[in-house]
Amino acid sequence: MANVLYDALFGKHAGRDTPFLWLANGSNVTHAAFLEQAAQFAHVLTNAGLVIGDRVAVQVEKSGAALAIYAACVQAGLVFLPLNTAYTADEVQYFVENSGARLFVCDPSKADALQSVADGAAAQLETLDVNGSGSLADKAADKDAQFATVERGADDLAAFLYTSGTTGRSKGAMLSHKNLLSNSETLADLWQFTSNDVLLHALPIFHTHGLFVASNITLLAGGSMIFLPKFDLDVVIEKLPQATTIMGVPTFYTRLLSDARFTKDLTAHMRLFVSGSAPLLAETHVEFEERTGHRILERYGMTETNMNTSNPFDGERRAGTVGFPLQGVEVKVTDPNTGETLPNGEIGILEVRGDNVFQGYWQMPEKTAEELRDNGFFITGDMGVIDADGYVQIVGRNKDLIISGGFNIYPKEIEEVLDSQNGVLESAVVGVAHPDFGETPVGVLVAKTGETPDLDAIAKHLHDTLARFKHPRKLIVMDALPRNTMGKVQKNLLREELKNLFT
Repeated sequence: MANVLYDALFGKHAGRDTPFLWLANGSNVTHAAFLEQAAQFAHVLTNAGLVIGDRVAVQVEKSGAALAIYAACVQAGLVFLPLNTAYTADEVQYFVENSGARLFVCDPSKADALQSVADGAAAQLETLDVNGSGSLADKAADKDAQFATVERGADDLAAFLYTSGTTGRSKGAMLSHKNLLSNSETLADLWQFTSNDVLLHALPIFHTHGLFVASNITLLAGGSMIFLPKFDLDVVIEKLPQATTIMGVPTFYTRLLSDARFTKDLTAHMRLFVSGSAPLLAETHVEFEERTGHRILERYGMTETNMNTSNPFDGERRAGTVGFPLQGVEVKVTDPNTGETLPNGEIGILEVRGDNVFQGYWQMPEKTAEELRDNGFFITGDMGVIDADGYVQIVGRNKDLIISGGFNIYPKEIEEVLDSQNGVLESAVVGVAHPDFGETPVGVLVAKTGETPDLDAIAKHLHDTLARFKHPRKLIVMDALPRNTMGKVQKNLLREELKNLFT
């Protein structure tokens, strides 16, 4: 038996002296050098006493060395657990303890604060900074640049990703070699990635988008990445002429469109722009195509499943949808109460099944049983609809559904109307407790720069456009919507802030 994920993504590049990572300073790391560093890290991990199946928790800034820890874990048969760099020590403590991590890697600047976290979990603490320095690198410096790859099969675990859930404790999604590889193979084929591609990578690598989509696809195709620490508008515009593709969140594209330097000439050589992790406004689609001649390709995925659907590479990329189910992935819409499959055109809960679907939640059999059916379908919690042409549209999260006076209200339907109004950059609609209706919709608006939305005119338009029970009881203008690291609007924070509005 081979090592399924390592052989497909990493091992085939051994000795290859072409660039894999182009760093912000213009230097590069070859495929061969990257794998040699990964092998040295693998020696450090195993010398620390870690054995097959042990977890390695990592909370470090994005760097080539940080990505090499992922490769080292795969090669040594360990389970890689990347953690959001914004997490506090208290939050990190839960993840390290819950996962049972045997080793925890953090930034040297946080070592003192996190030593107690490692001690409490009986985990060894190592450090690594954005420049690739730290105790882990020091210990790796004299290690052999070759490591005997550990055998791992398709169903063996490769990684944990903790969900960014807004209720209760985050759940550790267990992802196997098959889960990660099958998804990468499908997407690389669909999006036509080759060794000639240069991906402009400005995403974090503690999330499935930047790690298991962007990085894995590039490795599989044998391409290279311009590996930026974060999205910096000036740097992205400077580096764009060297790239062929970019994967981003909607904020990337709105920021690019805000800059006059972002032109059709600047993007003429580009092959593909992909967006995900949060909905892309139809207005952004239109403006982007008018400005560049390119149509953004939007797709849909989750922590537990990686990617599920994608708009076509060849064919109509339809704004407001996330395209079709990927090859080998089944998607259906079900009644949230009965679980029965609904016909196209009806709104319900999206369920997905395929080799991309995770193995379950770590040490949470009850939660796994609630969300992963015996027949392999995962209940995503996303409300959606499949149209007559087969395109999937996300309506919102099930928990965001508003039930007002007995009527079901889907926030996205109202948000689409609000987003189209003069002076409105974007909106979010949430359910707020109401003494008469149980809860009622409230619209939160963000104004376009230099403009002031006419709330009376917007209210009248809503009155003329939507049934009365869908009308927001109140419209509120805020400077910005609260978002998580990947750009998703945190409606739970809005609900908490507005909870006493009518009481």
